[in-house]
Amino acid sequence: MLASAVDTATAALRESDLHRRHGRVRDLIGLIVEATGVEAEVGEVCTIETGRGRSVVPAEVVGFRAGRTLLMALGDATGIGPGARVTASGRPFRVDVSDSLLGRTLDGLGRPLDGLGPIGDGPRTRTRAAQASPPDPLTRPRIAQRVSLGVRALDALVPCGRGQRLGIFAGSGVGKSSLLGMIARSTSAQVNVICLVGERGREVREFMERDLGPEGMARSVIVVATSDQPALVRIKAAFTATTIAEHFRDQGRDVMLMMDSVTRFAMAQREVGLAIGEPPATRGYTPSVFALLPKLLERSGTAEKGTITGLYTVLVDGDDMNEPIADAVRSILDGHVVLSRHLAHAGHYPAIDVLASVSRLVGEVTTPAVRGAGDEVRRLMAAYKDKEDLIAVGAYQPGTDPLTDAAIAARMSIAQFLRQHVDDRTTAEDAEQGLLECAAYGELVGIPDPGAGAGALAPPPEPPGTPLAAAIPPLNLPV
Repeated sequence: MLASAVDTATAALRESDLHRRHGRVRDLIGLIVEATGVEAEVGEVCTIETGRGRSVVPAEVVGFRAGRTLLMALGDATGIGPGARVTASGRPFRVDVSDSLLGRTLDGLGRPLDGLGPIGDGPRTRTRAAQASPPDPLTRPRIAQRVSLGVRALDALVPCGRGQRLGIFAGSGVGKSSLLGMIARSTSAQVNVICLVGERGREVREFMERDLGPEGMARSVIVVATSDQPALVRIKAAFTATTIAEHFRDQGRDVMLMMDSVTRFAMAQREVGLAIGEPPATRGYTPSVFALLPKLLERSGTAEKGTITGLYTVLVDGDDMNEPIADAVRSILDGHVVLSRHLAHAGHYPAIDVLASVSRLVGEVTTPAVRGAGDEVRRLMAAYKDKEDLIAVGAYQPGTDPLTDAAIAARMSIAQFLRQHVDDRTTAEDAEQGLLECAAYGELVGIPDPGAGAGALAPPPEPPGTPLAAAIPPLNLPV
């Protein structure tokens, strides 16, 4: 016991900064505070005295220019004036983590927002550096197990493995928050860590009470940095949430990390980069944005103990799925889910465009039978989409193309399967069973073999009546 206490004290002394360094504010231009005389490193947290009351505001060193230290405030910069004292802390930004975080709501710097008191300073509470390296790639186990997301369309056709990273790409108002809420309530993961970056303040409580609910909140940690927060706080929110997820992962737990949205995280980094003088590159995004994205996204995934399954939403400008951030994120992640505004306008929720969505690990986490059923259903959906305009104007003649005839007959059954109310709960097993039934129905109505010639089709039978399909109201999409 005594030896342990001595080792702890020795480690604390070794990490302590025994030389306090001070400087003075020289200029404040835009978001940047320029200080002279302070000895600090990039990423180090400093404090700046503000106002006559000598309160302090935390700030972080973001660069250097002409012998001056450039800092950005991690709070309101009101009260900072020329000559204000700047004190270096000697350490980077750190986050308090403990098991008591479950059910709590924190700000972008890891401080409680819910009025339930401090996180706790018990023996199991410790601090972790917010900036950390991803696990060694050679120590990452391969992904071989499923994680149930509780959404039929995803579990059946875009399956997710434990430790996989999926991007959810959508424009504004298409249902990203509702989809995240469905997953948080129904997922088989043990812990949810939800990060809301740049959200409207009005939507935070709505997400907690309407989309997440008490049951989802009980096993979740929410990190919030609303759009009015400084750019640096919005960036720190993403790293704070990832650090908390790593804490639970290192305990051997399966963690679901949901971040909404990576685009606002990138916009915040763009603000920082432009403020310190970085040249704008693609669509105004600075080079540091594209350098920072993999440092954030690669930290989730499998590890020697536990997993972090990452769901990252990407808010695409003008529904352009190839805009710079969407393209960069898609190249890093292990799959992408596209939400369609067309489906949302037609009342099809969740508005998942199955044909535009893909999981790169579908072959690792599903059986050959389920994978084959998914391919058959995709063939049907693709065939209908290819002839959709002809069908809509009545120009398609039944019997012209056997695959299209089968797609028309099976379309309602597939649409019913893919629709799901936000309060409906399903498992991956339910989704796979429904997918197999949809594929079997497609075979009944006569899906031709791709390698065989066209043949006559028998009249399509009635859709198979299953408890799963019967619970879903019919979909009346315009044709």
